[in-house]
Amino acid sequence: MATLLAGGGSIRRKRNMKNLTLPNTPLFSLEIGLEFKLDLQAEDLQMIKELGAGNGGSVDKVLHAPTKTIMAKKNIHVETQPQVKKQILRELQVLHDCDSPYIVSFYGAFLNHGEICMCMEYMDIGSLDSIYRKKGPIDVEIVGKITYNVLSGLIYLYDNHRIIHRDIKPSNILLNSAGQIKICDFGVSGVLINSIASTFVGTNAYMSPERIQGGPYSVKSDVWSVGITVMELALGRFPFPPDGKQLAILELLNYIVNEPAPTLPEGMYPEDLSQFITACLLKNPDQRPTPAQLLESPFVARCQMAPVDLKQWAELVSRK
Repeated sequence: MATLLAGGGSIRRKRNMKNLTLPNTPLFSLEIGLEFKLDLQAEDLQMIKELGAGNGGSVDKVLHAPTKTIMAKKNIHVETQPQVKKQILRELQVLHDCDSPYIVSFYGAFLNHGEICMCMEYMDIGSLDSIYRKKGPIDVEIVGKITYNVLSGLIYLYDNHRIIHRDIKPSNILLNSAGQIKICDFGVSGVLINSIASTFVGTNAYMSPERIQGGPYSVKSDVWSVGITVMELALGRFPFPPDGKQLAILELLNYIVNEPAPTLPEGMYPEDLSQFITACLLKNPDQRPTPAQLLESPFVARCQMAPVDLKQWAELVSRK
């Protein structure tokens, strides 16, 4: 069986699926065709442990018993989020069509007791924010290779699906023990309500100045978030404000909009990294480079040639 790609206009093989009858519910009607009648069912998933939880839901490590596959299952509490229908439909559509080594793989989705459950590739080492908080700043050459993968993922999403990520940050960049680095959580964030209040927790700190002020989102807004993320990984802390003190959320947003963009400490980091970050953090989005242009930057090009073994690094950071 084959299905037409939403954004790319090409045919790809559909994943192994069976018809799944979704529970009757007045809240949802998944009107996207057979693509979403998946062969995943709640009774086939064995809970291993909870990986994280927030206001909108939780993420669990589960075993899919029929295939003996370890998965990450994202549970979204639809009854508590009135705008979740559009968000989830968008995420499902994009994830199902994605086929990139830089994007977390999607196994399928189903409705279960009022929750949307999405099963995705389990990245066993975890997110980059958890890594640097345990191990400290990440080596510059490794940061460069991470940057290459993130930019490649963003380019894939936009070129193939016309999707802007909208939520690039260290917690949405994942590592596995094979040394693979992939981005996640672009779908839901891609259709978030255009209100800062609706995304206050955990997202605004990486928003570009134009977005904080309510301006339109573009791929250049993702570039700002890439710059903040790269800087954070190299420093081992969030870069706003430069002195490292804590700010309340409104103070932080005001600082991002009105104060100069942060820079790396002079003389402590390679010049090509400093130039990369400066280009990403230009206040005027029209002056920022595109992800494709950043992929050709001296910093990324140099680090791609560096003799760094990401699998070995993954083994190192996974140690207690």
